[in-house]
Amino acid sequence: MFIGHYSAAFVAAALPKAPNLGTLFIAAQLVDVAFFTFVPLGIENMRIVTGMSAMNPMDLYDMPWTHSLVGAACWAIGCALVIRAVSGNMVGAAIAAFVVLSHWLLDWVVHIPDLTIAGSPPKLGLGLWNTPAVAMPFELAVLGGSAWLYAHHTRAISKRWLLPALICLLLVLQAINWFGPPPTAVDAGLWGGALIAYAMAAAMAWWVARNR
Repeated sequence: MFIGHYSAAFVAAALPKAPNLGTLFIAAQLVDVAFFTFVPLGIENMRIVTGMSAMNPMDLYDMPWTHSLVGAACWAIGCALVIRAVSGNMVGAAIAAFVVLSHWLLDWVVHIPDLTIAGSPPKLGLGLWNTPAVAMPFELAVLGGSAWLYAHHTRAISKRWLLPALICLLLVLQAINWFGPPPTAVDAGLWGGALIAYAMAAAMAWWVARNR
């Protein structure tokens, strides 16, 4: 799952006292940002295995610090503490923490069994990636529904085109993820490209929130 993770950010941003949508976009992908930062450092590991799942060849065999439930909870708490310290907004900090934690729960739905509770087996995942005809509409549906909810509960002050532009950006990034050439190596093109995509989405979301 990629853009589907942003559904939690859109839903959360519609709540009173929620942090900026850009902040919530970072929260939604925080564990993946950490993972793709850890991979080149050798802290966590992955490899490319053709046919690993129907939708991508990534064997995510070693990611205890980011994609265990305990690890995700720690990232959620850390995110909450930072937001609380910077803004003094305890409610907003709690909202952001739930957005961070939602990443593991959504991954559990789509990943083949490669997630853990605390970094060791059993490996968990319902494996929706192996059924693209279900996984792809599911991801688009959760994003579309959450974006509609955000639009319904907020009002554009100016630049009404920004929210549609954000949705278009996310759809383009997802199309590249789905239909572009699959990765053949764990290199800067893979982890660097992922980090750039996350940064682009968060920057655009921040701009949207500034005008709503």
